[in-house]
Amino acid sequence: MKRIFVGNLSYSAKENEVAELFSQFGEVHSVKFINDRETGRFRGFGFVEMDDEPANEAIEKLNDTTFGGRMIRVNEANERERRERR
Repeated sequence: MKRIFVGNLSYSAKENEVAELFSQFGEVHSVKFINDRETGRFRGFGFVEMDDEPANEAIEKLNDTTFGGRMIRVNEANERERRERR
């Protein structure tokens, strides 16, 4: 399973719309939008999980395409380094 970063999404985008967009390449296992911790507002990016081969095709075909009136960035997600709590 591969985790895909999807950036520069419209603030009006919905998780089910992103799932529908990616589902043309294969089964979408999950879609998760990231919200600001303090305000709870959508931050304009999220993650999609798909099987490896369909994920690679989705990355290739959807990166730098227009979705919801904005040019989206689509690439393989990098694992975030753990930060120490202060």
